[in-house]
Amino acid sequence: HVQLVESGGGSVQAGGSLRLSCVASGCNYRIGAMSWYRQAPGKEREFVSTIDSRGTTRYADSVKGRFTISRDNAKATVYLQMDSLKPEDTAMYYCKAVCGITAYWGQGTQVTVS
Repeated sequence: HVQLVESGGGSVQAGGSLRLSCVASGCNYRIGAMSWYRQAPGKEREFVSTIDSRGTTRYADSVKGRFTISRDNAKATVYLQMDSLKPEDTAMYYCKAVCGITAYWGQGTQVTVS
């Protein structure tokens, strides 16, 4: 049973920083791409960033240059360093990881920027 647990969310003033973490457990295969998505109230879930097992990264244009994704394969953990936060970054942030050929989602962690 694969589980993803996010942490690190919170409330911060504009211009501040937060670091999100997501730990995957229960995967019996090598974990593939690990990604972050976010969903603001009244809006659809949107892609934020992804990193594959080799470390190749991709970002949404809205966060490029401000957010940095990284992963620790030994710890089955993906991180999202968020700097220069803006009020429009306020959302529930979700982690997604591919185990085998199946994608799994975490429960989310709230980020509020005022």
